[in-house]
Amino acid sequence: MARAAHLSFHPNRRPPSKNGAAQGEGASGGNGADPSAAQESPARMTARGKGRGARSNASGRYEKEQREEMDDGWDLEEDLAPLKTEVTYENPRTIINFVNSPYVGFDRSINPYRGCEHGCVYCFARPSHAYLGLSPGLDFETRLFAKPAAPALLDAAFRKPAYRPQVMALGSNTDCYQPVERHQNITRGLLAVFQRFGHPVAIITKSDLITRDLDILTDLAARRLVAVNISVTTLDRELARRLEPRAPTPAKRLAAVAALAAAGVPVNLLMAPIIPGLTDHEIERVVAAGADAGATSAGYVLLRLPRELQGLFAAWLECHAPARADRVLNLIRDTRGGALYRSDWGRRMRGDGPVADLIAQRFHKARARHGLVARRYDLALDQFAVPADDGRQMALF
Repeated sequence: MARAAHLSFHPNRRPPSKNGAAQGEGASGGNGADPSAAQESPARMTARGKGRGARSNASGRYEKEQREEMDDGWDLEEDLAPLKTEVTYENPRTIINFVNSPYVGFDRSINPYRGCEHGCVYCFARPSHAYLGLSPGLDFETRLFAKPAAPALLDAAFRKPAYRPQVMALGSNTDCYQPVERHQNITRGLLAVFQRFGHPVAIITKSDLITRDLDILTDLAARRLVAVNISVTTLDRELARRLEPRAPTPAKRLAAVAALAAAGVPVNLLMAPIIPGLTDHEIERVVAAGADAGATSAGYVLLRLPRELQGLFAAWLECHAPARADRVLNLIRDTRGGALYRSDWGRRMRGDGPVADLIAQRFHKARARHGLVARRYDLALDQFAVPADDGRQMALF
């Protein structure tokens, strides 16, 4: 694929320091107070952001100065080169993130990557890149961070005497099967650890790359140790290409559902997010396609636009759906009490109001019509055991 030509690895680069600059790079900043600020010119972004989701690289909210690219009218070719994907390796001390939320269905998670090359313009995780001193825009999908030591860290965590197993979510923030995983194999390494320890894991992805690991997943499924969530936002190939430019096509995702189901791996169809005025008309068709492919359960999440994501999504609408932009944004406000986003406890995943209620009713009826149930992680906890360490296992990582 063409994207492989745009991939470069920097094994010696370290994550950004407190001033927001990666080692060996100059700091460029912006406070990000206005989520719609620092939008680049459409002509310039057509070239620089080709094959990407975001239309700008506006500064993150923690930067002291604002970065804004200006079009001087010259349109020099060297200024318009497409952005390349860069991967920085980082070495965290721990890999398990413990969470306390009644909405996600798990209390711990692992994310082997930060940032995501899929480039989904609606991704709720984009604002997290601001913590790194980077932009939630194009930086989020081009300046990635990988954790190659993740399998070894997980192995060590499982060996601690005080550890008690519960379902672990894999890829809850950024996709664990994004394109760089094809070469990095960090997710596969993590699955091997879950397999060795008999630990349950729930995977969230929109990539058919997951079928590469069917050998491990099939064994986990036979022991009731894995559940997979496959996200399908739309069946419209062209809309998906613009919304999720480097994610597999909807057809490939449904093929992955079929392959996993045929191998005995339980699959939950996840329509996430549902975008009012843009994808909500497809609810019934998406659920039907998932059921036909072999999914046994289905769920959805209403579009969330925290922080900088509001400006990024509005800019995307103006570029790709200008005739519908106002209507889509107004419908989103109708589901969030008049705002583009509210994080009210109990409402962030589903919203409220007549529009949100209608979406919920339609989804639940479609799910019942096709014999699907609500997602639940009914995985085994009694198979967890620390294997004997013969000194050879960690050589795999």
